[in-house]
Amino acid sequence: MSVQQTQVLPPQYVEDLQKDLGTQLTALTAAPLATDKFAPTVATQDPAQQAAYQIATTQGQGIGAFQPYITQAGAYDKAAAGLSGAGAYSPFMSPYQQDVIDATLSEYDSQAAQGLAGIGQQAAMSGNLGGGREGVMRAQYQNKSDMNRALLQSGLLQQGFTQANQLANQAFGQQMALGQNQQGLAAQVPGLYGQDISTLGSAGAGQQAQTQAVLDATRERNRLRAYEPYERLGFQQSGVASIASGAPGQYQSMVTPNPTPLQNALGIASLGLGAYKAFQNP
Repeated sequence: MSVQQTQVLPPQYVEDLQKDLGTQLTALTAAPLATDKFAPTVATQDPAQQAAYQIATTQGQGIGAFQPYITQAGAYDKAAAGLSGAGAYSPFMSPYQQDVIDATLSEYDSQAAQGLAGIGQQAAMSGNLGGGREGVMRAQYQNKSDMNRALLQSGLLQQGFTQANQLANQAFGQQMALGQNQQGLAAQVPGLYGQDISTLGSAGAGQQAQTQAVLDATRERNRLRAYEPYERLGFQQSGVASIASGAPGQYQSMVTPNPTPLQNALGIASLGLGAYKAFQNP
Protein backbone atom coordinates (compact mmCIF):
# COMPACT_ATOMS: atom_id res chain seq x y z
CA MET A 1 0.00 0.00 0.00
CA SER A 2 1.58 3.29 -1.03
CA VAL A 3 1.90 6.12 1.49
CA GLN A 4 1.04 9.57 0.37
CA GLN A 5 2.74 12.52 1.99
CA THR A 6 1.35 15.96 1.93
CA GLN A 7 3.82 18.86 2.17
CA VAL A 8 2.72 22.41 2.53
CA LEU A 9 5.29 24.62 0.90
CA PRO A 10 5.55 28.32 1.53
CA PRO A 11 4.75 30.67 -1.25
CA GLN A 12 7.40 31.12 -3.87
CA TYR A 13 8.15 34.69 -2.84
CA VAL A 14 8.87 33.43 0.71
CA GLU A 15 11.26 30.83 -0.64
CA ASP A 16 12.94 33.52 -2.71
CA LEU A 17 13.31 35.73 0.35
CA GLN A 18 14.76 32.86 2.39
CA LYS A 19 17.19 31.99 -0.41
CA ASP A 20 18.30 35.60 -0.72
CA LEU A 21 18.69 35.80 3.07
CA GLY A 22 20.88 32.70 3.08
CA THR A 23 23.04 34.09 0.29
CA GLN A 24 23.57 37.37 2.14
CA LEU A 25 24.31 35.59 5.42
CA THR A 26 26.92 33.37 3.76
CA ALA A 27 28.60 36.33 2.12
CA LEU A 28 28.53 38.44 5.28
CA THR A 29 30.04 35.81 7.55
CA ALA A 30 32.64 34.65 5.03
CA ALA A 31 35.17 37.26 6.19
CA PRO A 32 36.06 37.83 9.86
CA LEU A 33 34.84 41.00 11.51
CA ALA A 34 37.59 43.65 11.81
CA THR A 35 37.24 44.18 15.55
CA ASP A 36 40.48 46.19 15.75
CA LYS A 37 38.58 49.20 14.45
CA PHE A 38 36.50 49.39 17.61
CA ALA A 39 38.85 47.84 20.15
CA PRO A 40 38.97 49.79 23.47
CA THR A 41 41.74 52.38 23.73
CA VAL A 42 42.96 54.34 26.75
CA ALA A 43 43.72 58.05 26.64
CA THR A 44 47.27 58.94 27.60
CA GLN A 45 48.05 61.13 30.57
CA ASP A 46 47.43 64.83 30.12
CA PRO A 47 50.50 67.15 30.41
CA ALA A 48 49.02 68.52 33.65
CA GLN A 49 48.92 65.01 35.10
CA GLN A 50 52.50 64.45 34.00
CA ALA A 51 53.52 67.72 35.67
CA ALA A 52 51.74 66.66 38.88
CA TYR A 53 53.54 63.31 38.79
CA GLN A 54 56.86 65.05 38.19
CA ILE A 55 56.36 67.34 41.18
CA ALA A 56 55.21 64.47 43.39
CA THR A 57 58.19 62.28 42.56
CA THR A 58 60.96 64.86 42.46
CA GLN A 59 60.15 68.11 44.26
CA GLY A 60 57.11 67.45 46.41
CA GLN A 61 58.60 64.69 48.49
CA GLY A 62 61.77 64.18 50.46
CA ILE A 63 64.18 66.56 52.08
CA GLY A 64 65.06 68.13 48.72
CA ALA A 65 61.78 70.02 48.74
CA PHE A 66 62.68 72.22 51.68
CA GLN A 67 66.44 71.71 52.10
CA PRO A 68 67.34 75.20 50.75
CA TYR A 69 65.16 76.83 53.41
CA ILE A 70 66.67 74.67 56.18
CA THR A 71 70.18 75.52 54.97
CA GLN A 72 69.40 79.25 54.97
CA ALA A 73 67.82 78.99 58.41
CA GLY A 74 71.01 77.34 59.69
CA ALA A 75 73.07 80.18 58.26
CA TYR A 76 70.93 82.76 60.07
CA ASP A 77 71.15 80.80 63.34
CA LYS A 78 74.92 80.64 63.01
CA ALA A 79 75.08 84.38 62.42
CA ALA A 80 72.88 84.94 65.47
CA ALA A 81 75.20 82.79 67.59
CA GLY A 82 78.07 85.09 66.68
CA LEU A 83 76.10 88.02 68.08
CA SER A 84 75.89 86.62 71.60
CA GLY A 85 78.46 86.42 74.38
CA ALA A 86 80.81 88.84 76.09
CA GLY A 87 82.43 90.26 72.96
CA ALA A 88 79.30 90.46 70.80
CA TYR A 89 79.19 94.27 71.12
CA SER A 90 82.72 94.83 69.74
CA PRO A 91 81.83 94.95 66.02
CA PHE A 92 79.20 97.59 66.75
CA MET A 93 81.52 100.00 68.60
CA SER A 94 81.83 103.31 66.78
CA PRO A 95 85.26 103.75 65.16
CA TYR A 96 85.08 107.43 66.10
CA GLN A 97 84.33 106.86 69.79
CA GLN A 98 87.93 107.20 70.94
CA ASP A 99 88.28 110.41 68.97
CA VAL A 100 85.19 111.79 70.71
CA ILE A 101 86.55 110.74 74.11
CA ASP A 102 89.96 112.29 73.43
CA ALA A 103 88.43 115.56 72.24
CA THR A 104 86.07 115.71 75.23
CA LEU A 105 88.84 115.02 77.74
CA SER A 106 91.14 117.54 76.06
CA GLU A 107 88.48 120.19 76.42
CA TYR A 108 87.99 119.15 80.04
CA ASP A 109 91.73 119.40 80.74
CA SER A 110 91.78 122.87 79.21
CA GLN A 111 88.95 123.99 81.48
CA ALA A 112 90.66 122.40 84.49
CA ALA A 113 93.89 124.26 83.74
CA GLN A 114 92.00 127.50 83.69
CA GLY A 115 90.57 126.62 87.11
CA LEU A 116 94.07 126.11 88.54
CA ALA A 117 95.14 129.47 87.13
CA GLY A 118 92.20 131.05 88.90
CA ILE A 119 93.35 129.59 92.23
CA GLY A 120 96.79 131.25 91.77
CA GLN A 121 95.17 134.60 91.09
CA GLN A 122 93.01 134.29 94.20
CA ALA A 123 96.08 133.42 96.30
CA ALA A 124 97.98 136.42 94.96
CA MET A 125 95.13 138.77 95.73
CA SER A 126 94.86 137.44 99.28
CA GLY A 127 98.60 137.53 99.89
CA ASN A 128 98.91 133.73 100.11
CA LEU A 129 100.67 133.18 96.79
CA GLY A 130 103.05 130.27 97.21
CA GLY A 131 101.81 129.61 100.71
CA GLY A 132 100.38 126.51 102.29
CA ARG A 133 96.80 127.58 101.80
CA GLU A 134 97.35 127.87 98.05
CA GLY A 135 98.84 124.38 98.02
CA VAL A 136 95.84 122.92 99.83
CA MET A 137 93.43 124.66 97.46
CA ARG A 138 95.35 123.38 94.45
CA ALA A 139 95.41 119.81 95.83
CA GLN A 140 91.70 119.83 96.58
CA TYR A 141 90.87 121.22 93.15
CA GLN A 142 93.11 118.70 91.39
CA ASN A 143 91.62 115.74 93.26
CA LYS A 144 88.11 116.82 92.45
CA SER A 145 89.08 117.56 88.86
CA ASP A 146 90.69 114.12 88.42
CA MET A 147 87.60 112.43 89.86
CA ASN A 148 85.31 114.34 87.54
CA ARG A 149 87.58 113.53 84.61
CA ALA A 150 87.47 109.82 85.42
CA LEU A 151 83.68 109.92 85.75
CA LEU A 152 83.41 111.73 82.43
CA GLN A 153 85.66 109.21 80.71
CA SER A 154 83.85 106.20 82.19
CA GLY A 155 80.49 107.72 81.23
CA LEU A 156 81.61 108.15 77.65
CA LEU A 157 82.89 104.56 77.56
CA GLN A 158 79.68 103.26 79.14
CA GLN A 159 77.57 105.18 76.65
CA GLY A 160 79.48 103.66 73.72
CA PHE A 161 79.25 100.15 75.21
CA THR A 162 75.53 100.49 75.87
CA GLN A 163 74.84 101.66 72.33
CA ALA A 164 76.98 98.89 70.80
CA ASN A 165 75.33 96.27 73.02
CA GLN A 166 71.87 97.46 71.96
CA LEU A 167 72.83 97.23 68.30
CA ALA A 168 74.22 93.73 68.87
CA ASN A 169 70.98 92.63 70.55
CA GLN A 170 68.95 94.13 67.72
CA ALA A 171 71.04 92.30 65.10
CA PHE A 172 70.74 89.07 67.11
CA GLY A 173 66.95 89.37 67.13
CA GLN A 174 66.87 90.07 63.39
CA GLN A 175 68.99 87.02 62.58
CA MET A 176 66.85 84.80 64.81
CA ALA A 177 63.66 86.12 63.18
CA LEU A 178 65.08 85.43 59.72
CA GLY A 179 65.99 81.90 60.75
CA GLN A 180 62.51 81.25 62.13
CA ASN A 181 60.97 82.67 58.96
CA GLN A 182 63.01 80.25 56.83
CA GLN A 183 61.96 77.36 59.04
CA GLY A 184 58.33 78.43 58.62
CA LEU A 185 58.74 78.49 54.85
CA ALA A 186 60.28 75.02 54.97
CA ALA A 187 57.25 73.75 56.87
CA GLN A 188 54.90 75.25 54.26
CA VAL A 189 56.70 73.82 51.22
CA PRO A 190 55.17 70.28 51.32
CA GLY A 191 51.67 71.73 51.63
CA LEU A 192 52.23 74.13 48.73
CA TYR A 193 53.56 71.34 46.55
CA GLY A 194 50.57 69.24 47.61
CA GLN A 195 48.19 71.96 46.42
CA ASP A 196 49.99 72.14 43.08
CA ILE A 197 49.84 68.38 42.70
CA SER A 198 46.14 68.30 43.55
CA THR A 199 45.21 71.16 41.20
CA LEU A 200 47.27 69.87 38.29
CA GLY A 201 46.09 66.31 38.84
CA SER A 202 42.42 67.29 38.92
CA ALA A 203 42.68 69.52 35.85
CA GLY A 204 44.65 66.88 33.98
CA ALA A 205 42.18 64.15 34.94
CA GLY A 206 39.33 66.22 33.53
CA GLN A 207 41.17 66.74 30.25
CA GLN A 208 42.11 63.07 30.09
CA ALA A 209 38.47 62.13 30.66
CA GLN A 210 37.45 64.42 27.78
CA THR A 211 40.01 62.76 25.50
CA GLN A 212 38.80 59.34 26.64
CA ALA A 213 35.22 60.35 25.86
CA VAL A 214 36.22 61.27 22.30
CA LEU A 215 38.02 57.94 21.90
CA ASP A 216 35.00 56.07 23.25
CA ALA A 217 32.65 57.93 20.92
CA THR A 218 34.86 57.12 17.94
CA ARG A 219 35.04 53.47 19.00
CA GLU A 220 31.25 53.34 19.39
CA ARG A 221 30.75 54.85 15.96
CA ASN A 222 33.11 52.30 14.40
CA ARG A 223 31.42 49.48 16.27
CA LEU A 224 27.95 50.50 15.12
CA ARG A 225 29.23 50.87 11.58
CA ALA A 226 30.81 47.40 11.67
CA TYR A 227 27.66 45.75 13.05
CA GLU A 228 25.26 47.62 10.79
CA PRO A 229 25.15 44.85 8.11
CA TYR A 230 24.48 42.25 10.81
CA GLU A 231 21.75 44.39 12.29
CA ARG A 232 20.15 44.89 8.91
CA LEU A 233 20.34 41.18 8.08
CA GLY A 234 18.89 40.25 11.47
CA PHE A 235 15.99 42.60 10.97
CA GLN A 236 15.41 41.10 7.52
CA GLN A 237 15.51 37.60 8.97
CA SER A 238 12.90 38.57 11.56
CA GLY A 239 10.67 39.95 8.82
CA VAL A 240 10.95 36.85 6.65
CA ALA A 241 10.16 34.60 9.63
CA SER A 242 7.12 36.73 10.41
CA ILE A 243 5.88 36.45 6.83
CA ALA A 244 6.45 32.69 6.73
CA SER A 245 4.71 32.00 10.05
CA GLY A 246 2.01 34.58 9.77
CA ALA A 247 2.78 35.79 13.28
CA PRO A 248 4.07 39.30 13.99
CA GLY A 249 7.83 39.29 14.16
CA GLN A 250 9.90 40.80 16.96
CA TYR A 251 13.51 41.87 16.43
CA GLN A 252 16.06 42.38 19.20
CA SER A 253 19.25 44.25 18.43
CA MET A 254 22.53 42.41 18.86
CA VAL A 255 24.46 45.59 19.72
CA THR A 256 24.28 46.72 23.34
CA PRO A 257 24.76 50.49 23.43
CA ASN A 258 27.71 51.80 25.42
CA PRO A 259 27.54 54.99 27.50
CA THR A 260 26.79 57.90 25.23
CA PRO A 261 29.17 60.83 24.77
CA LEU A 262 26.62 62.91 26.69
CA GLN A 263 26.89 60.63 29.69
CA ASN A 264 30.65 60.86 29.52
CA ALA A 265 30.42 64.64 29.21
CA LEU A 266 28.24 64.79 32.32
CA GLY A 267 30.88 62.81 34.17
CA ILE A 268 33.55 65.20 32.95
CA ALA A 269 31.47 68.19 34.06
CA SER A 270 31.13 66.82 37.59
CA LEU A 271 34.86 66.12 37.68
CA GLY A 272 35.63 69.61 36.44
CA LEU A 273 33.38 71.12 39.11
CA GLY A 274 35.23 69.19 41.78
CA ALA A 275 38.57 70.40 40.42
CA TYR A 276 37.30 74.01 40.40
CA LYS A 277 36.14 73.75 44.02
CA ALA A 278 39.52 72.30 44.99
CA PHE A 279 41.21 75.21 43.23
CA GLN A 280 38.96 77.77 44.93
CA ASN A 281 39.51 76.19 48.36
CA PRO A 282 43.08 74.80 48.39
